[in-house]
Amino acid sequence: MLTTVLANNSHLFPHTFFLAGIPGLTAAHIWISLPFCFMFFLAVTGNSAMLFLIWTERSLHQPMFFFLAMLSFVDLILSLSTLPKMLAIFWFDATAISSHSCLSQMFFIHAFSAMESGVLVAMALDRFVAICKPLRYATILTPVVVTKIGGLVVLRGVVLTISFPSLAHRLPYCGSHTIAYTYCEHMAVVKLACGATTVDNLYAFAVAIFLGVGDVAFIAYSYGQIVRTVIHFSSPETRAKAGSTCTAHVCVILFFYVPGFLSVIMQRFGPSTASAAKVILANLYLLFPPALDPIVYGIKTKQIREQLFKIINPKRIDPT
Repeated sequence: MLTTVLANNSHLFPHTFFLAGIPGLTAAHIWISLPFCFMFFLAVTGNSAMLFLIWTERSLHQPMFFFLAMLSFVDLILSLSTLPKMLAIFWFDATAISSHSCLSQMFFIHAFSAMESGVLVAMALDRFVAICKPLRYATILTPVVVTKIGGLVVLRGVVLTISFPSLAHRLPYCGSHTIAYTYCEHMAVVKLACGATTVDNLYAFAVAIFLGVGDVAFIAYSYGQIVRTVIHFSSPETRAKAGSTCTAHVCVILFFYVPGFLSVIMQRFGPSTASAAKVILANLYLLFPPALDPIVYGIKTKQIREQLFKIINPKRIDPT
């Protein structure tokens, strides 16, 4: 379907783009690749282990862990969509990327980033219901409702971002074909066009505002209600337990949104030329969440930790 959409105006679109890597640090690409490779290893192994654990352990077949499985799947796809090409640039100077591969990568990056934001909203809703309406948790977040929320997250991510490749494809590219990044980010590609890019800029900005501001506002409201409920608990132990169930989610939210907002700000209001800091920040936006999310949930979530201990050492019981 995507290939059919991109068939129009192919005479205006280059057959090949080139990814510049990190400007000014080309000589250090080998050294830079080491932490990237380590984060790729963490992302693939951590999220694969999380998916396997949730899939095979029946006690984890609950709404909270369904959303966590979605998060792990999204993080895994984001890693596989970006890291292999980045490492190929760093190790083999393989900067060339075909136009259709570039546009496919663009879609996967933006669609699954949008899905990750939606999953974080769903997880905030789960924590809100669990803490603020605990007696109605099972009746509100039924399997049917949870499945519909998951489907809506996926559908929203696809619908909002499917236009990015086609919008970029319709533009004429009569100048440089070198993208000053390590992956095909939508606005980085659009900046190479020699035609009018007003539609692309406005649509990308609208999607960023809708996802960033809208989702963060919902998450902030949910946690505002959670805090309001928790402070009225009479028992300090109950307050501590309720707060601990949200710690991992708050960390994941910060991992995702803080680099994302900083990257958007530098894209929109930073210098027009790509700098090493801008590109590294854009990379961290894609690398940090997939690498760190499984670690955070493995450490902070008791059920996950207990199941990991059972796998590593079946005779050992987690003392905490």
